[in-house]
Amino acid sequence: MGHKALLVIDMQKGSFTPETPRHDTHGVINRINLLADRFRTSGNHVFYIQHDGTKHNEFIPNTEPWDIVSELQVSQEDILINKYANDVFYHSNLKSELETHHINKLYITGCATDFCVEATIQSALAKDYNITVVKDGHTTGNRPHLNAEKIIEHYNWVWQNMIPTKGIIKVESFEAIINTL
Repeated sequence: MGHKALLVIDMQKGSFTPETPRHDTHGVINRINLLADRFRTSGNHVFYIQHDGTKHNEFIPNTEPWDIVSELQVSQEDILINKYANDVFYHSNLKSELETHHINKLYITGCATDFCVEATIQSALAKDYNITVVKDGHTTGNRPHLNAEKIIEHYNWVWQNMIPTKGIIKVESFEAIINTL
């Protein structure tokens, strides 16, 4: 039986600006904080994923846009992972950290639903992890052809209806998850 980890993807200041509003930002942040606290107190791990966009001269480490949003309560025991593409597993140390801590159950939250959250879920699924997507724990912005709320609804439906490889994938609300941890 493996351990659980909460992945918090790209909840960085550069993604939450007046020019880039996100759906239900404060609600998502509050739910992530409560889940992270529950994960820590139950002996599980919290991973904060930060996009390093140095290659494109954005989200450069140790700059304000790269920093995790101030409202998130990051603990010293949390594990910080730099990522370099939409998929958190691509050229990062996430897989080795998960293996070191014997983690095979991932609870996924973060920003942006239709980019980094989606790419990470697809990659984790192909790597046979057991995945729970926090239905109301990820966010994105409006797109030219679809508003953020519909994007989130769409991807929650897609993930709920995916055929897993060896692991499992499910989409559950914050309330359902917090009551089982």
